[in-house]
Amino acid sequence: MTPTRTPAKAGTQDSYRHRIQCAVALIERAVAAGEEPPELERLAAAAAFSPFHFHRIYRAMTGETSGQTVARLRLLQSLRLLAARSVTDTALAVGYQTPQAFARALRQRTGASPSDLRAEPERLAREIERLSLPPGGATDAPLRVEVVNLEPFPVLALQVRGGYEQHHGGYLRLFEWATEQGLIESLTGLYGVPHDDRRDVAPSRCAFDCMIGLSARFSPGRGLRRAELGGGRYARVRHVGSYQGLEALTDALLAQWLPDSGETPREAPLHHEYLDDPDETPEAVLRTDVYLPLR
Repeated sequence: MTPTRTPAKAGTQDSYRHRIQCAVALIERAVAAGEEPPELERLAAAAAFSPFHFHRIYRAMTGETSGQTVARLRLLQSLRLLAARSVTDTALAVGYQTPQAFARALRQRTGASPSDLRAEPERLAREIERLSLPPGGATDAPLRVEVVNLEPFPVLALQVRGGYEQHHGGYLRLFEWATEQGLIESLTGLYGVPHDDRRDVAPSRCAFDCMIGLSARFSPGRGLRRAELGGGRYARVRHVGSYQGLEALTDALLAQWLPDSGETPREAPLHHEYLDDPDETPEAVLRTDVYLPLR
């Protein structure tokens, strides 16, 4: 694993924001026309990003998923129409199936009904202004990022769905299997690959690969699989603290460091390396390295 210095290349925060705005413009046009929102592949192509990393970069730059952008812009368009149209016409014009669905979405977002907002033009104007902007992406914070080369290495893997309790159970199963096979002394590291963002996906549906590195040769047992990590260049940044802060650090890596680095993400999943045992280390000083694959 060799850290390398990467020369600056063309690519800035502004260019990334412009590319994301191209995807937002597609959504805006679909909402204005009352059409179905564009599929992920079209949005990624409009922003000139690989579909593999587009959803993470979009979330990091805007502070919301593309689906949340659709919901926000649909509501924004409905408020712009509400002053001049009936509630039913407004709802159907922007893609709500029923006026009731529109009213529910509006109350959840603003705490008001359509009739409330029509009766208070100043409040309506404030809500239009508020919904005109996304919530905002990662806040500026100093990041210490290294670009490193990793040799490929084998890992024993098990995919689980759920939260940290399920992750813990997955690692216990890997440890138990390695112990039964007499391989536990060859343990070289703990790794994980998050496939979903738990801020946007229900915990029970979040897929996560639990992984352990073993220096000895092995043949996976039932329900386990052999996988490979590494092999190429990665941006590496260290997180210290609770695992719950890993998504925010990943957002900062994608929204702050990546645009100005001139680097391009590779079509491979990012992964974590867990450097401490959470059963023996205080949560505040747990160390985790986040690896973003680069071309």
